[in-house]
Amino acid sequence: MTEIRGWATHGPKQKLELFTYQAGTLGPEEVEIAVEHCGLCHSDLSIINNDWAMSQYPAIPGHEAVGTIVAKGELVKGLKIGQRVGVGWNADSCMHCHECITGNNNLCSEALPTIVGHHGGFADRLRAHWLWAIPLPDALDITSAGPLLCGGITVFAPLVIFGVKPTDRVGIVGIGGLGHMGLKFANAWGCEVTAFTSNEAKTAEAKSFGAHHVVSSRDSTAMQKIASSLDVLIVTVNVSLDWSALLKTLKPNGRLHVVGAVLEPMPISAMDLILGQKSVSGSPTGGPAMLATMLDFAARHKITPQVEHFPMSQVNEALEHLASGNARYRIVLDADFD
Repeated sequence: MTEIRGWATHGPKQKLELFTYQAGTLGPEEVEIAVEHCGLCHSDLSIINNDWAMSQYPAIPGHEAVGTIVAKGELVKGLKIGQRVGVGWNADSCMHCHECITGNNNLCSEALPTIVGHHGGFADRLRAHWLWAIPLPDALDITSAGPLLCGGITVFAPLVIFGVKPTDRVGIVGIGGLGHMGLKFANAWGCEVTAFTSNEAKTAEAKSFGAHHVVSSRDSTAMQKIASSLDVLIVTVNVSLDWSALLKTLKPNGRLHVVGAVLEPMPISAMDLILGQKSVSGSPTGGPAMLATMLDFAARHKITPQVEHFPMSQVNEALEHLASGNARYRIVLDADFD
């Protein structure tokens, strides 16, 4: 039986404190991972604050964990002790429903989020079903790979799901934790990329991440100038926007795709969709196969998130830094329990 130490919150909006729990017997299809680094995602903050009304306490956040397998159950396939792996938003799924057997395990109705009803990666150890422990390519820098497992797959998945072509023109709305990786992936995909930002001071940075053009989302004239020019628009922010203005930037058959957790209803006119045959869609992260593909693509194209590091013992300071909007652009916690 393993005793696991982690940083847990015991209620909504409470600071994280050191917490120890008995993990019980390792399941036959589980692996136990010694966590080395774990990304800090805005979704962790949402779970800590119970913004989505789904949190279960005590909760150890952390769902962008990377580390080394130190134990495995007798039915684990294809993984070995000492192998470096990463665990993202999900730690388990049923493995037998239609979604699981077609590779969309992340859409399984019984998928187990790594940080809801399950203790996450702000800890010295993390457990997950072997299929959700994704091997890390040797070419990836393990110290910055964690954010790829949630933020990275979130912006990569739409490129695959909707068959985005290298000849397409793609817009990325929001140059933050998700958006800066969206620019990198879309550029490496071969697309012409337009960044939308409310902060014009980010123009040079957006171009360094792969944007060919940068548009102020607060400048109605600039938005009008690019009307009917984009094939796909990926929205990475979690706040309400001028949806009508954004839809007008799309070509006929264009798609506005939402990956940011906007909590307010989105007022969209049917006529804005009908005229031009446009679509609005959304997606979560991705299944194990897509995660592995994304990591391989990132390694091949040397795509790494821009990260800031904090010792895991300073997790509360890191959370404050994230909540203040000052993170540039992802935060990684380095395990320091010893």
